[in-house]
Amino acid sequence: LQVPCVLSQPTAGSESRRFTNKHSKKALKASLTLGILLGMFFVAWLPFFITNMTQAACGCVPAGFFDVLTWLGYCNSTMNPIIYPLFMRDFKRAMGKFLPCCRRPGQPRPSAISLSMRNSNSAARAATSLKNVL
Repeated sequence: LQVPCVLSQPTAGSESRRFTNKHSKKALKASLTLGILLGMFFVAWLPFFITNMTQAACGCVPAGFFDVLTWLGYCNSTMNPIIYPLFMRDFKRAMGKFLPCCRRPGQPRPSAISLSMRNSNSAARAATSLKNVL
C-alpha cells in the first residue's frame, strides 16, 4: 500500500501565517487606536482632575484656569468623532450610512427595523413574523 502524497500541507502553513499576519495587523491597529484615545483622554482630563483635587484641598486655583481645564476636557469629547473614523473602517462605514453628507448617491437610509434585523441572529424568522404583524 502506498500513501498518497499530500501537497496541501505547505499551503495550509502559508495560510496560517497569512491569517496570523492579518490578525496581528488588526490587533496592532486596534492597540494604536486605543492608545491614541486613552492618551488624549489623559492629556485632556488629568489636569482637570488634579486641579479639582487641589481646589478642594486649598482653594487656591483661579476660576479662569479651572474653566480652561474644563473646556480642555470638553474638547477631548469633541475629538472622539474625528479619531474614530480616521482609524476604524467599520465605524466610517456605519457613519456613512446615517449621515446624509457621507452617503453615496442612490443609497437609501436604513430604517430602524432593517438595522435590528441585521443585528439579530434570527433575521429570516423575525422578518417573516414582522411581515405578518405589519
